[in-house]
Amino acid sequence: FVGPAGRILDRALDEAGINRADVYVTNAVKHFKWTERGKRRIHQRPNGTEIRACGFWLEAELGAVRPRLVVLLGAVAGEALFGSRYRVGEHKGKPEEASLGSWRGLVVGTIHPSAVLRGPDSEARDRAYAGLVADLAAAREAAAEGGDL
Repeated sequence: FVGPAGRILDRALDEAGINRADVYVTNAVKHFKWTERGKRRIHQRPNGTEIRACGFWLEAELGAVRPRLVVLLGAVAGEALFGSRYRVGEHKGKPEEASLGSWRGLVVGTIHPSAVLRGPDSEARDRAYAGLVADLAAAREAAAEGGDL
């Protein structure tokens, strides 16, 4: 998480009362798929096969890090844990039990920070950002109830 989306995540974590140094961040899908547009590389969403292919790595990371709580940033992260029927809007800000391999813990879903950047106008971007901060605060509270974070 670098560039504009990374700066949004850092700012939102700070506003939600979460120290960025205390957070382990990883991508659910380990490869970068893109199309060239001029001098820019535009990210493309991974398909279901690509998401499932990277499940091994995500499972290994969760097994090694053993987090009590995972924040799912966007639909791809949600699909990696819950499958293709995952919808961010149905899970946003709600602590839920989850498991992958030997890992068991809580998850809280929210939008990906890049979704804030894609808002059609400043009002929409402000609403999306406020929702991201609220969801991260809900994750902080859920982790605090369990004695972590």
